[in-house]
Amino acid sequence: MKKNKLYIFILLACFAGYCWLFYSLNQIDKNNFSICLFKNATNLPCPSCGTTRAIAELSKGNFLQSFYYNPFGYVVALIMVVAPIWIIYDFVFKSNSFYLFYQKTENFIRKKPIAIILILLVALNWYWNIKKDL
Repeated sequence: MKKNKLYIFILLACFAGYCWLFYSLNQIDKNNFSICLFKNATNLPCPSCGTTRAIAELSKGNFLQSFYYNPFGYVVALIMVVAPIWIIYDFVFKSNSFYLFYQKTENFIRKKPIAIILILLVALNWYWNIKKDL
């Protein structure tokens, strides 16, 4: 993916995430609504179910509750905070440091042993979500 398309995609994804989080902060305790297509179709949580609640708990300083909902919340929250700032930095200083980091990370993740470990972590998280009955 080209630099500009990646930056636009990530900024739009973060913006959508901020909007969904803002909406969810007012709705989490009021109903049991789920937009997860997998959960709605199978009645089983997907590996990322609970991530919104995890980020909401992080924003309240409830770190253990956040981890319980979904450890992926930490990763998503970090991306939602760091990526836009880093992209703006690149834009202001006409740099491409975020893009280079993205490329290096993608190449690292594509290594078979790393990919297998990450797939196993996702599978374990999915199993844990099913056991928790999210």
